[in-house]
Amino acid sequence: SHCLPSLSPPPPPAPACCSSRYALSFLSCYGFFVAYALRVNLSVAMVDMLNNTGVSGNTSTSVCPAHFNPPRPKHNHTASVYDWDSETQGWILGSFFYGYILTQIPGGYLARKYGAKWLLGLGILGTVVFTLLTPVAADLGAGYLIAVRVLEGIGEGVTFPAMHAMWASWAPPLERSRLLTIAYTGAQLGTVVALPLSGQICFYLDWTWVFYIFGIVGIVWFILWAFLVSNTPSTHPRISEQERLYILSTLNKEYFSSEKWHSPLGNHIPWASILTSLPLWAIVVAHFSYNWTFYTLLTLLPTYMSNVLGFSIKENGALSALPYIGCGLLAVLGGQLADYLREKRFYRTVVVRKVFSLIGMIGPAVFIVAVGHTGCNYILAVAFLTISSSLGGMVASGFNINHLDIAPSYAGILLGITNSFATIPGMVGPVIARALTKNNTIEEWQSVFYISAGINLFGAAFYTVFGRGVVQPWAVHNPHSHGN
Repeated sequence: SHCLPSLSPPPPPAPACCSSRYALSFLSCYGFFVAYALRVNLSVAMVDMLNNTGVSGNTSTSVCPAHFNPPRPKHNHTASVYDWDSETQGWILGSFFYGYILTQIPGGYLARKYGAKWLLGLGILGTVVFTLLTPVAADLGAGYLIAVRVLEGIGEGVTFPAMHAMWASWAPPLERSRLLTIAYTGAQLGTVVALPLSGQICFYLDWTWVFYIFGIVGIVWFILWAFLVSNTPSTHPRISEQERLYILSTLNKEYFSSEKWHSPLGNHIPWASILTSLPLWAIVVAHFSYNWTFYTLLTLLPTYMSNVLGFSIKENGALSALPYIGCGLLAVLGGQLADYLREKRFYRTVVVRKVFSLIGMIGPAVFIVAVGHTGCNYILAVAFLTISSSLGGMVASGFNINHLDIAPSYAGILLGITNSFATIPGMVGPVIARALTKNNTIEEWQSVFYISAGINLFGAAFYTVFGRGVVQPWAVHNPHSHGN
């Protein structure tokens, strides 16, 4: 399949252990950990920020009976509480995404032009700063809190496009799923740690500390990122010569060079071809559909656990995290399996991407509908929610990294485009869901779950028909890619 004349034998793969590309992968993982922890901590804190008058420590006004564990220390209620109705809550939880959508496409473009390192670093640092201001904003009023969340979203919007752009000059094609799933698993980890930890922090300290503690963790990440990371293998001070050659030569084989990116010649972007590319729209539709379920759960799971299933704030965070533990595990295992199948040439890239996307979208749809039919059997409800999200982890090796297959040199920009559309569910999903669940009955929540499942199935079907796995003609400097 290698149709290019080889001038010299390709350098052997540089070992993964202690390599700069894996160091980047793990630091990126920590970066996404911070980004997602800062994104979801409000979902748990919100349960404690509301003034549930007449509700003492452990009793609860949920649909299902509350769960009385052995007596515990009294819940700490020293911070202010607010009277926000369910609609205001929907807007506060959705507001982040209004900022997030604004910087998706600019993020991909700026990363390509100026390099991804500082764009990503400063984006997350901005989010950290506004997180630290959250308690002050909440005291000033819901409007101020919404504004702060929008600003956090603006900072965080550049993270995925910048990361994709960075991997285009760092990830050897056959290690793509592995390196990227490690990096992006930080998102699941951040969710998994932030949810239960926020519950504990609310319980023992108060909800303001949720924002202070995660803010400090973010500042530590920024310092490490600033000192240890470089935009490209060529500019990295500590990379071994063997690894640098290995990365550059494998990337050269796929398209002329990822280094040409930062040259003035590399700045022409074929917008018309990009926007009329059906394989790109297939990713857009899949990403939008998947995120509808993902964001609805991400922002409203703690509310559902509290208002319907009757869990206290302390149990709530831990149980809300279970789905994301499963999702992270399956994402990493899926990444290993996907690259194994591609490397051994068992299946073409496009087949791997579609099968993983189908499992990761139909599975969650089936189980989320099942959740609505478990009644007050909270063990089944938590189990089905966990299975639903876990199976969703498979998309990490499906449409989620397909941008790098169809147009590696424009991956950051493509991700900006698909992520812009995929952010809309975050903006409207929670607002629609809270509007549908004014009385918090199980029937109302069933309708929320049915909508999510329907959207997921449509996205899976569309991607299966129109998705592709080769470098597209408009993205080629030479028409060679690994294994279709």
